[in-house]
Amino acid sequence: MNSVFSHRRTLIQLLNRHLSATGTLALILTCLASIPLPALVAHDQTRPNILFIMSDDHACNAISAYGGRLAKVAPTPNIDRIGRGGIRLDQCFVTNSICTPSRAVILSGQHSHINTVRTLNNAFPGPDSDTPNVADILRRSGYETALIGKWHLRSAPWGFDYWKVGPGQGQYHDPFFVASTDGVPYSSRPARKAKRTAGYYTDLITDFAVDWLDNRDEEKPFFLMLHHKAPHGKWEPADRHKKYLADVKIPEPATLWEDFSHRSEATRNMGTSITNRLSPRRTMVNDVQKKDWPAGSVDMSGMSELEKGKAAYQKYLHDYLGCVKAVDENVGRILDYLDKSGLTENTLVVYTADQGMFLGEHDYFDKRWIYEECLRMPFFARLPGKIAAGSVNSGQLCSNLDFAQTFLDFADASDTPEIAKMQGQSLRTILQNETPDAWRDAVYYRYWMHLSHHHIPGHYGIRDGRYKLAFFYGLPLDAALGKGTYPPTTPGWELYDLKIDPSETQNVYTNPDYAAVIGRLKTRLLELKKQYGDNDAQYPDLLKVRQTHWNE
Repeated sequence: MNSVFSHRRTLIQLLNRHLSATGTLALILTCLASIPLPALVAHDQTRPNILFIMSDDHACNAISAYGGRLAKVAPTPNIDRIGRGGIRLDQCFVTNSICTPSRAVILSGQHSHINTVRTLNNAFPGPDSDTPNVADILRRSGYETALIGKWHLRSAPWGFDYWKVGPGQGQYHDPFFVASTDGVPYSSRPARKAKRTAGYYTDLITDFAVDWLDNRDEEKPFFLMLHHKAPHGKWEPADRHKKYLADVKIPEPATLWEDFSHRSEATRNMGTSITNRLSPRRTMVNDVQKKDWPAGSVDMSGMSELEKGKAAYQKYLHDYLGCVKAVDENVGRILDYLDKSGLTENTLVVYTADQGMFLGEHDYFDKRWIYEECLRMPFFARLPGKIAAGSVNSGQLCSNLDFAQTFLDFADASDTPEIAKMQGQSLRTILQNETPDAWRDAVYYRYWMHLSHHHIPGHYGIRDGRYKLAFFYGLPLDAALGKGTYPPTTPGWELYDLKIDPSETQNVYTNPDYAAVIGRLKTRLLELKKQYGDNDAQYPDLLKVRQTHWNE
């Protein structure tokens, strides 16, 4: 596609250089005849712009279009607007439910063990590696590419004509930003004397995005990755939202007080509870040793344990939803900009999150587990004339592994050799309500960071259209973070029949009625591991655990 602009510039240069001297029509005709006919067609004007909006830790249950318990309490009209104008996917999942690895999967179209970003401590491979980068592929195919907002991949951003990011996690209020035009090396930690930018992160990156759109090369289609920090913890709503829902009692999930007796021993006492561990330990509630919770703390003196748990849940949800409110407002701002600038009709808009999030379900906050609330990702896409308005797909299983190939397909750039290294499938046929010739029957998931954060064991598993089978092998392998040793934990299996138990409160692995299902899923799990190149043979300790527990 670069040839279109190259030939166009050549024509203009020839005309400027010679037309005044010759003044003849013959020269114009000669110039036109020298250019291949396809180059005279502005193909890049028909290739869609791509606006990829990604928030951090935004659960489907906190988006009103998904109709969860919070839909009427905390609506998200602007995110819903993308779905009304396009499609909502109900079966989109993450392959490794943690921020840094998910972002690497989205960029590369490869599972974590292939792109080497398995944990929060792994950097995304650089431009000299053989790891694909969808932004770089699009840039080389003629797109102007930009990244604005949260990067969170440790290495310096690459593949973008322009980037402006908040190093590391970033700050909600008066954050640091570093840009590709600053002339200083990228660092995941801002310099001690770095200058802050006055304002609220969510608002600021939208300002930056609009400014970049105003000044882009209008002869090129654009690929803009607009990455919100929100609603990642620690949750700090904008000043205008500090009292958002203040007088509203947020409904509790049915599983907030779940009895874990149905769980395997591998997970029964794992994870971070809201009603127990969060109340006395986290700084979002009043703590004698730590009183630094940025959005204020809850005084729990004189409360019963039940009251403390309920208060901790309310505090968490109020702060979280306050952060979501600003994201939704700013999604509206960027959609309005597209409308006013005449860009809506030829811009593919995608909204998603880097993974799901527990909002009290199973008494959890955070993510990392294979359980549905953090495994499931929101996904909306809109492209007028190509994606039917008001569409919903609840049938096909997809994942963040598919995003890169989807962008390349819509951009007519899927003939790149790098695509052979990708492991996903383009979602274009699904988004356009067409029946794909062949589609996956299951999604493979693996979480590597054994106990490193939030006391969650290493595990992998499979999720098909009805069942979920998880193997908690409980070993740190070579992926645990930080100093010290993370000990092995009890291995175990869990099986959930999502048709009759969508909330995953009945582990039926030991139910003999599911013996055939378990056998089939274990076989399919091993097939997927082989397909994706995730070979346990390099971990002898894991193989021993498998040999002991695989057929139990």
